[in-house]
Amino acid sequence: MISTLNAFHGRTLFTVTAGGQAKYAQGFGPNPTGFTHIPYNDVDALEAAFREEGGDDVCAVILEPMQGEGGMIPGTAAFLQAARRLTREHNALLILDEIQSGMGRTGALFSYMQKGIVPDILTSAKGLGGGFPVGAMLTTAEVASAFGVGVHGTTYGGNPLACAVAGAVFDVINTIEVLDGVKARHALFIEGLKAINARRHVFRDLRGEGVWIGCELDDPWRGRATEVMRAASDAGVLVLVAGTDVVRIAPSLVISLDEILEGLARLEVGLNKALAA
Repeated sequence: MISTLNAFHGRTLFTVTAGGQAKYAQGFGPNPTGFTHIPYNDVDALEAAFREEGGDDVCAVILEPMQGEGGMIPGTAAFLQAARRLTREHNALLILDEIQSGMGRTGALFSYMQKGIVPDILTSAKGLGGGFPVGAMLTTAEVASAFGVGVHGTTYGGNPLACAVAGAVFDVINTIEVLDGVKARHALFIEGLKAINARRHVFRDLRGEGVWIGCELDDPWRGRATEVMRAASDAGVLVLVAGTDVVRIAPSLVISLDEILEGLARLEVGLNKALAA
């Protein structure tokens, strides 16, 4: 299997290995073998990995359409389309992990829909239940034919309450109003963050899709993302981190415009506090 460095695919023995981040795999060994990890968005490295593995010996490529834990890095259309082309040429599967990027988070129902590809397997969870625990794996009919009734399952698989909640969440999110609203909110966030940066000169880069935004800290504040997160919390706004250098913003898909402005104001208060320390 080919995966990417600094990815995050979960915390099972298999998925911590797929993720390519030593900090998540530590203490879970011995880790499964058979993984090749390449830099994200590197088409040349992806093509080289296929050559080095003999091409047809690759069974699958697993990718996030946008890396979350790895630094909030959107996948380029060129990289994802190369993955689709190479997997088809070598009879391998393309697996997209949309547990964080899916369900409207990036301005489309799933992020891959904006990249000109269709995967063989898609994982979904988190936003799928709107906060209620549920996960789902979507596949093509051809891939699904590998499973028969009773071949695989989980204790709570097919939970009727979870399925009902997910269905209701899907009906709300998969609408023009919500998805277009996510794109509009992205523009407002970026505008506000650029205004903060003009005053504070704190961000090296602002990136992301929809209401999933990474604010990469510039010198001399690199490595202090956790301090910013804590200071922002003290100021009354919740943000996350994506590594030591990136502050991550991931609000509700339907956050109001007034709440965005208030949140940005509180974030600036937190930044002022953290960077003055």
